[in-house]
Amino acid sequence: MTRIAGLASNRGRNLMHLADRTPGGAELGVVLTNDADAPVLEKAQKRGIPTEVVELDEDESRRDHEQRVVSALADYDFDLVCLDGYMRILSDTFLGEMPPTLNVHPALLPAFPGMDVHEQVLDAGVKTTGCTVHVVTDATDDEGEVVEAEVDAGPIVTQEPIPVYEDDDEADLKERVLYEGEFKAYPRAVKWFAEETLEIAADRSEVRVEADEGGEFPARTVESSDRTADLRYGENPHQDAALYGDATCEEASVVDAPQRNEGAKGMGYNNYNDADAALNLVKEFDRPSAAVIKHTNPAGCASADTLAEAYDRALSTDPKSAFGGIVALNRECDEDTAEQVIDSFKEVVVAPGYTDSALDTLFEKDNLRVLDVGDEEDFGEISETTTEKDLVGGRLVQERDLQAPTRDELEVVTEREPTDDQLDSLLFAWQTIKHVKSNAILFADGTETVGVGAGQVSRVDAVEIAKMKAEKDAEGKSAEGAVMASDAFFPFPDAIEAAAEAGIEAVIQPGGSVNDDDVIEAADEHDMAMVFTGSRCFRHD
Repeated sequence: MTRIAGLASNRGRNLMHLADRTPGGAELGVVLTNDADAPVLEKAQKRGIPTEVVELDEDESRRDHEQRVVSALADYDFDLVCLDGYMRILSDTFLGEMPPTLNVHPALLPAFPGMDVHEQVLDAGVKTTGCTVHVVTDATDDEGEVVEAEVDAGPIVTQEPIPVYEDDDEADLKERVLYEGEFKAYPRAVKWFAEETLEIAADRSEVRVEADEGGEFPARTVESSDRTADLRYGENPHQDAALYGDATCEEASVVDAPQRNEGAKGMGYNNYNDADAALNLVKEFDRPSAAVIKHTNPAGCASADTLAEAYDRALSTDPKSAFGGIVALNRECDEDTAEQVIDSFKEVVVAPGYTDSALDTLFEKDNLRVLDVGDEEDFGEISETTTEKDLVGGRLVQERDLQAPTRDELEVVTEREPTDDQLDSLLFAWQTIKHVKSNAILFADGTETVGVGAGQVSRVDAVEIAKMKAEKDAEGKSAEGAVMASDAFFPFPDAIEAAAEAGIEAVIQPGGSVNDDDVIEAADEHDMAMVFTGSRCFRHD
């Protein structure tokens, strides 16, 4: 276990943060200060951390004082020294006797070294400041005098950028750099040291961080985004919200899509969320395709020879639920499709372009938001390979689910094999169900949805809902002879029994349950075809 000797002159907020976080299992073994009245003493004592006071005597030299500090720490066992506003300039009298010593500087080095850094930052007019954790090196000459060029010049371990806003003063910067910068960077550096991924050269002239090698999931991320829009409110009227954009995104996105009817009501939080879900679904298909989304779930989706036909088939899956929904198209919207879109209430339509006649038609609806995501030629290109979800206190990052199995990759596990038409339908259903909240069940006929059971805590309930939707809400469709997709394996045969009652003839699912044999046996009893993909497609957001 790594033990730390902490040196502070005042409140020692960084040291107390380290003590509370114990990054990498590192613990604060002693706190030393040069001020007997420093608040850090009481804070350390409340945490059961031993303390030492070595005040600077009048006319005492730097080296003599450092020697007394070394003596005061002699009885303690520690592997790392962390400075927190204390003795920022040290000589070899201290450093030569100590293990590696780190300091956190409240600016981005090598710019703005020394004192009064927040004043320097504001005077310079820079738009980004931050903090730097660096190895402390000797900044004195042979006579013990300070060499200004060597102050805060040790090798950099890690940094954290912080924005500077127009109305900031020194107090604003100090607090933001501490809480948003130093409280991230210092624990990170200590964690690396404790986990032995931070290597500091014997002469302290350079560092190497094995954990900080980058890659798709680096040890740290440094990102910035620009506010693209102020939204009327969040998911609910009592929640404020804003939209931020990533200017490096190259694929079709609703974030920077212009609203073609500028006089219409602006986009809201839910509109953007649903439009993003709808757009990502129709990106799955090469043929003309349309999707209608409600609360990020597909109410219907279809591919066809024409865009108008695809929209008609998508809408007819569940026109009741599609009321007030979001429409996404993967082709330039033509007048025939536009006329169908305005035939019932929709909130947003998003497409890679519109004909002039389509725009004239869509503009007849005052508050239908019309988003244009760019050229149809570039529509299917994927540039964003990861997705993120913010948590309270953190963020989840994962690879984007871009799986698209082929016929050859499917494993037929039943006595009956699916027909060629059923295989096409099963693959369509699989690409669509990836965009349905789990637990998810989807019925499809050809390349159009028939019924969707979304977001259930029981998989058999999801089957029953898809069955009910197909029987009661779909127009001109039936589950009889359709196929079924499940985003994860069936734990029991009961879902297959329910599907058989609905008339399902073929099933696509990941497989992998301990009860796969029972599920396959049930499918065989009902003369169903079943294929395994070998991978699931949960969607929990």
